[in-house]
Amino acid sequence: MTSTDRKYWLMKAEPDSRVVKGKDVKFSVDDFEAARTTPWEGVRNFEARNLMKEMSIGDKILFYHSNCKSPGIAGFAEVSKEAYPDYTAWDSSHPYFDPKTKQDDPKWFMIDATFLSRAEHFVPLSLLRHIAESARSDPPDEIAYIGTEGMKAVKAMPLVTRGRLSVQRVSQECWGIIQIMSEKGGWEEMTFGKKKPSTSTRPRQPATNNFRAKTNPTNNDGGGSEVEGNVDASEEPDIKPKKGKKRKASDIDTGTQKVMVPHRRSVRTKKAD
Repeated sequence: MTSTDRKYWLMKAEPDSRVVKGKDVKFSVDDFEAARTTPWEGVRNFEARNLMKEMSIGDKILFYHSNCKSPGIAGFAEVSKEAYPDYTAWDSSHPYFDPKTKQDDPKWFMIDATFLSRAEHFVPLSLLRHIAESARSDPPDEIAYIGTEGMKAVKAMPLVTRGRLSVQRVSQECWGIIQIMSEKGGWEEMTFGKKKPSTSTRPRQPATNNFRAKTNPTNNDGGGSEVEGNVDASEEPDIKPKKGKKRKASDIDTGTQKVMVPHRRSVRTKKAD
């Protein structure tokens, strides 16, 4: 594969313990370095799956810590086996078992990824967001080495423009900039990642339901995979929201047209002996 044919990707994993079906699904850069090569199983999002099916042996990967207190790029890897059926999908004991997929007609696929190296300097998401949100075209003095082209490359990353998907494209320019940043560092004394206090005097609007699938509340990505299921808990799965329960006519007060909600006894209350 020539450098012009090679593609570049970002793939997320969870470095912190999270138990699903009795199995810890964490997969940190330490785990990746120890495993060396791992199947990237457990992806249950169609767009992420389709991106993996585009991968070729030798494609490069930014290995990203997700769904944790300090998300960011922790290492580098490469594709060592092209997409093949994700057999964990029909394993009922696996954390990401999917009863709707069949062995003779697989719905989910995975690749094998091989660890290359750690990022000498962990590249935090907060820094990438700081760059992306900057109105300036030239970089801060501390990371002047990335230049204006580096600023453009980071600002175009799906990681900061879309965020949530666990498998993402990366431009060749961005790959090179992230490599340089991981080697040189320099942002340790910079202040970023803290939101400025709001000066607005307008009252807060009440929250509204958005019918999104629930995700792990510890996710800080905005924007996360493991030996047993390399899937990002912050990624929105391809599921449909449940329909709301219809009210019966008997639940409505015909005089006031208000919904009459019957009182229920708490399931936590124990019956007296």
